[in-house]
Amino acid sequence: MATEETDGTEPFTEGHVITESPEEHSAFPPFDATTFASQLLWFAITFVLLYYLMAKVALPRIAGILEGRRDRIAADLDQAERLKGESEDAAAAYEKALADARARASGIADGAREVARNKADAQRVEVEASLADKLTEAEARIAEIKEQALAEVGAIASDTAEAVVGALIDAKPSAADVKSAVADAMAARNTDA
Repeated sequence: MATEETDGTEPFTEGHVITESPEEHSAFPPFDATTFASQLLWFAITFVLLYYLMAKVALPRIAGILEGRRDRIAADLDQAERLKGESEDAAAAYEKALADARARASGIADGAREVARNKADAQRVEVEASLADKLTEAEARIAEIKEQALAEVGAIASDTAEAVVGALIDAKPSAADVKSAVADAMAARNTDA
């Protein structure tokens, strides 16, 4: 079979075969033993250059970033500890203020109760004195009314006894006899009581 050479502009068609010449067939360049020396030289130059760049540029930047991060974390932890202490102090101050306020409120309430108790006691004493005065007046009035009633009892009893005796015996008893009988009855009643 014959091979045709193409200029590369025509598409492959059936019947065209591409062939390699023996000069074109060689080993993969990195595995070619004739280029090992130059490869090792370029490897050493690249390694030294990358090492220098890493040591002088990249690693100091990374170390600076890590140091900055470590410092920021330490500062944040210190600030958090300080804020925690401040919040605990604020909570303790709040509890103390609350306890003081409760104590003051209790003192005010006790004072108000004492004032109210004293005022109520004063009013009670005043009312009791007023009631005692009224009771004394009432007892005096009752005694006066009782004396007046007892004085009138004798007259009423005399009139009643005179009417009863007159109805029973059809005669009118004398006023002196009736008065004497009523006085004796009242004296006997007072001595029995």
